[in-house]
Amino acid sequence: MPGSLTLPDPRRWKALIFIALAQLMVVLDATIVNIALPSAQKALGISDGNRQWVITAYTLAFGGLLLFGGRIADLVGRKRTFVIGLLGFAGASALGGAAVDTGMLLGARALQGAFGALLAPSALSLLSVMFTEARERAKAFGIYGAIAGGGGAVGLILGGLLTEHLNWRWTLFVNVAFAIIAVAGALVVIREPEGARNRNRLDIPGVLLATAGLVSLVYGFTRAETNGWSAGSTIALFVASVVLLAAFALVEGRTAAPLLPLRVVTNRNRGGVYLSLGLAVIGMFGLFLFLTYYLQVVKGYDPVKTGLAFLPMIAGMITGSTQIGARLMTRVAPRWLMGPGFLVAAGGMLILTQISVTSSYASLVLPGQILLGLGMGTAFMPAMSLATYGVEPRDAGVASAMVNTSQQVGGSIGTALLNTIAASATTAYAASHLAGARGAAAVQQVKLQAMVHGYSSAIWWAVAILLVSSTIAFTFINTGHQGGTPVASGGDEALKAAEELPIPVIAH
Repeated sequence: MPGSLTLPDPRRWKALIFIALAQLMVVLDATIVNIALPSAQKALGISDGNRQWVITAYTLAFGGLLLFGGRIADLVGRKRTFVIGLLGFAGASALGGAAVDTGMLLGARALQGAFGALLAPSALSLLSVMFTEARERAKAFGIYGAIAGGGGAVGLILGGLLTEHLNWRWTLFVNVAFAIIAVAGALVVIREPEGARNRNRLDIPGVLLATAGLVSLVYGFTRAETNGWSAGSTIALFVASVVLLAAFALVEGRTAAPLLPLRVVTNRNRGGVYLSLGLAVIGMFGLFLFLTYYLQVVKGYDPVKTGLAFLPMIAGMITGSTQIGARLMTRVAPRWLMGPGFLVAAGGMLILTQISVTSSYASLVLPGQILLGLGMGTAFMPAMSLATYGVEPRDAGVASAMVNTSQQVGGSIGTALLNTIAASATTAYAASHLAGARGAAAVQQVKLQAMVHGYSSAIWWAVAILLVSSTIAFTFINTGHQGGTPVASGGDEALKAAEELPIPVIAH
């Protein structure tokens, strides 16, 4: 048991700073470009039909290659993969910021996604193998969980500031500064523990099937948003994703050195984390989009004011993650943090279903955001930790990649699903109310009311999804608190044995 006798790296807390910075860069990039997209479209002459590809090119590459990136981290080393991912992400960002036409920008965004798929799982798996003592792990994952949960909202603020005071190109150029700092710090302070690599040969069939299946799934939801759920292309993509991912599962069960060892996902607790977290992100990402449009189009906020309006949600996430989740994780079973956390978030969403054209920010949007942030922050922190808790070091990369995959697929589903629901509700409301409107002012008022009605309808669905997430957390996750030290090997067996003990739900 040499791994269990190794002293902790004295520079691990300094390393956390640069790992967190890299994670922030990846997470905020998912939303920072959204704010700048109208300006970029105008500057480069991007057609309305190609506009979505500025976002889709990134999400397809990122979501499709995450499992591959996690396996590469296990194979060649997390620190090396982390640095390569940072340098590649910075180079792709610089290329995108300097884009002179649509093709150059789309290519750069796809490269960003590919290098992000290397960077994200290597960052999380570095935390997993560097922080093994229970209380330290709780603090480290509290910080990481706050960034993972709040990074999207930070992107809205930063995107608004850069777009309004500089120009859209700086929403990409800013990543270069983040990456340079993170690379310099990583080279100096990050030291990967010995014996944590998985040197088995790469599972090429698994790579091809997983990548093709995930790309088909993410792209299917993208096409559903634009072409409709019943379109032939949409159905074909969903069918292809099911067939490819089913084939992937069969191959992984029979391969000596699988890309994704089934022991990682068939563990009851980790499976519950992946499923509940992915569903929760569906509601959360959809809300970011609706609130952005509500504040800018309906309430007339400028980009900077819109970004600042999300600060209470970020504050709630940081508080929930570092002051509630991190403090209780070593004393309270994860389901008693995740389940109630998703319930509190659902309560915040429930308040936001009441938005109207005349609603005030202070009396409705503000309390809804605070509850949503507190709930998601409290749930995210133990989820991030449990997803890699007790995993064998050789599987840390792919286990980390599965967390990111569940969030990425959840985000793609949320944007497409809730957008479609909102659009249908808006159209139905407008059709039934426009006939009675007289005059331009009345017509405009009905259009705004129809838009807000669509947002409210979609947020009701987000409430239901968060309730399902909470139910899954309560039902699937049955391990005790994470107050012990994760074993260096045989982690799944130890975790399974712990699950079968007749311990109380809240262990002391």
